[in-house]
Amino acid sequence: MLNRATPRLASVFAPAAIVVAATLAAAPVALAQAPAVVLTQGVPMPQVAAKSWMLYDVTSGQALAAQNADMRIEPASLTKLMTAYLAFEALKEKRLTLDQAIVPTALVLKVKSDESRMFIEPNKPVTVQDLLMGLIVQSGNDAALALAEAVGGSEEGFVAMMNREAQRMGMKGTHYTNTDGIPDPNHYTTAMDLATLSTRLIQDFPEYYGMYSQKEFTYNKIKQPNRNRLLYIDPTVDGLKTGHTKSAGYCLISSPSGRWPMCRTVRAAWCRS
Repeated sequence: MLNRATPRLASVFAPAAIVVAATLAAAPVALAQAPAVVLTQGVPMPQVAAKSWMLYDVTSGQALAAQNADMRIEPASLTKLMTAYLAFEALKEKRLTLDQAIVPTALVLKVKSDESRMFIEPNKPVTVQDLLMGLIVQSGNDAALALAEAVGGSEEGFVAMMNREAQRMGMKGTHYTNTDGIPDPNHYTTAMDLATLSTRLIQDFPEYYGMYSQKEFTYNKIKQPNRNRLLYIDPTVDGLKTGHTKSAGYCLISSPSGRWPMCRTVRAAWCRS
């Protein structure tokens, strides 16, 4: 497992069997399109079963290594990083509060039984705090829809906000059609863009980032563990997000903190099944 002492590293891998997608910032496209490059002079990059990946030093603003980091990929539930980002932004701008009660509409009933859910119910109030925990820890598609309506007025309105924010961040290889990552030909991203988004989420909203390290959450008397298993096996890991669909495979962006407060690595991976 990659855990460099270099200040704030970010790595993104996008494999055929594994896709690591999430550096901590955008890197030059020329490097992203190049074959694998060395980490440092004379130190070759480890062999990774990935068709797209990146390693980026946020402190120096330098891409240390990359391969096909701008390849189009499916984000699956990593989509919810943007959903959370916009919810955090609404909190910061006082358009929402953590203890505010949201009344879900019948829209949440469209979440199928084989999808991740936090098990909210139409017309039963739930706090923004619980919705965020359901989104982040339980990866609830119903939580994503409820937050979308609360922030954007409708799912469609929120998706438009997601795309505007992606453009504002410079995520040129990303387009959203939904809030939760359900497969759609027009719903896509890149490792480079996920790196940018992950960086912004961590840096812009440190007060909410701790939610990503929570190992379990109980709602409606149903306790569910965090889908990010690295939280259980590596004490340095404190985020970020997992995802899975049949077409995308298994997705992961992990973020271990370093020995010092300014050290952080962000990694992501897709494992095609």
